[in-house]
Amino acid sequence: MFQLGKTIVSEEILKKEFVCNLSACKGACCVDGDAGAPVEEYEKEIMDSIYPKVKPFLRQKGIEAIEAQGRYITNDFGEIETPLIDGADCAYVTFDDKGTALCGIEEAYNQGEIDWKKPISCHLYPVRVQDYSEFSAVNYHQWHICDDACSLGEELGVPIYKFTKEALIRKFGEDWYAELEKVAKKL
Repeated sequence: MFQLGKTIVSEEILKKEFVCNLSACKGACCVDGDAGAPVEEYEKEIMDSIYPKVKPFLRQKGIEAIEAQGRYITNDFGEIETPLIDGADCAYVTFDDKGTALCGIEEAYNQGEIDWKKPISCHLYPVRVQDYSEFSAVNYHQWHICDDACSLGEELGVPIYKFTKEALIRKFGEDWYAELEKVAKKL
């Protein structure tokens, strides 16, 4: 671990390799697990405002889940997250003709309907950020469903911090990322 400003960063971010391999996993991170994607407090307002433009990109089951539960929910631990369909799929997930899970929010973004890509937690994955009062912990979240992504990352020689560059800059800024690159070169 090392400190960058008000973040404590796991060296795994620099050392482990990762490139999403959707052809292998079919977007399992959007449909597996027992919770929705984390949503930051400031993202609630964004999700409320973009929903009418995102709705046409969603499946009927997703729309029903969102309209029953809300555009985001608060779990038993007081954390904000996306709602789920029957305790499984993220309500915002869609599927392409090959059965690969895609994000309806990101599809609306890709079609130019909105200017917000998706919740930062989704964009950052497999990086997870835990905020504390004095600092934020930046860690690698290892999940067996991403084994193919680790293999592809190794094959291509792409460390996690490079794979998630756009999201890390979105979260922490360009100066923070430049400092992260300096640390990576020293290792």
